[in-house]
Amino acid sequence: MKKRKLGKSNLEVSAMGFGCMGMSFSYGPPMDKKEGISLIRGALKLGVTFFDTAEIYGPFTNEELVGEALAPFREQVVIATKFGFRIDPNTGKQAGLDSRPEHIKEVAEASLKRLRTDAIDLFYQHRVDPNVPIEDVAGAVKQLIAQGKVKHFGLSEAGVQTIRRANAVQPVTALQSEYSLWWREPEKEVIPTLEELGIGFVPFSPLGKGFLTGKISEDTKFDKSDFRNIVPRFSPENRKANQAVVDLLAKFAQKKKATPAQIALAWLLAQKPWMVPIPGTTKLQRLEENIGAVNIELSPEDLRELDTETSKIHVQGARYPEELQKMVGR
Repeated sequence: MKKRKLGKSNLEVSAMGFGCMGMSFSYGPPMDKKEGISLIRGALKLGVTFFDTAEIYGPFTNEELVGEALAPFREQVVIATKFGFRIDPNTGKQAGLDSRPEHIKEVAEASLKRLRTDAIDLFYQHRVDPNVPIEDVAGAVKQLIAQGKVKHFGLSEAGVQTIRRANAVQPVTALQSEYSLWWREPEKEVIPTLEELGIGFVPFSPLGKGFLTGKISEDTKFDKSDFRNIVPRFSPENRKANQAVVDLLAKFAQKKKATPAQIALAWLLAQKPWMVPIPGTTKLQRLEENIGAVNIELSPEDLRELDTETSKIHVQGARYPEELQKMVGR
């Protein structure tokens, strides 16, 4: 597995990370714990050293799964987790945002226990909290870094002014946001800002929440607990319209003797050397397929052609329901 550094931080990780969220949360019923541990360790065997989780995934169960799976191999891996939500102790459900410094410190202590570690490698603010100045957030993480409980500070789905203000207090190692061939918004302002400041980029949903694999059609029925049921981009009529993106990837995949998912991931890897996508899956064969993208070379001509062809396709549907869209880009 090739390695990459996230920005100028010297945090070195595998060129492809593993997003663990879907094993416990958001995409249908949670995986059996034994199978989940086996899959995470399978990723490690295939050379993945960068694992992404968050307290809200579950809540809590995903961190516990990642912690148990990786405890025997702790020195070989980089674990990222996140703070920033309030979780109702009675219902165990998300109850709004909370990035108050005292809450960040409480979350860090709880996450350290669940992850079975004495330091969190990368601690992201999950969503920007409009009620807490980002300088206070960065200051709280700076203290945790000084105490040795956290090694690196990250932001997720933050806007450029927030990134700049946070970075001035505590250098930001990585930004995690959605980015893929069917969601290219970060190219306008975010990616140039990251490049200027020397911050790494960790694209989540690099396969368009599964759509760019070509395994989802307008007729696909999702489990009732699947988040995609409420995503406008995944309405049956939008899936039908957006099939054009998958068809384009399939055409390229044939040429490169690859799969559509591998082309989508190889495209991301070709964008910047400090970009590390974190596709998620619950299946070992998909994991192997995703990792295979690291060895696919797209020539400058390939990239130009992909850019030209995708620019002609108008992707239909918002990537988030309205209330979730309000929480990004702040």
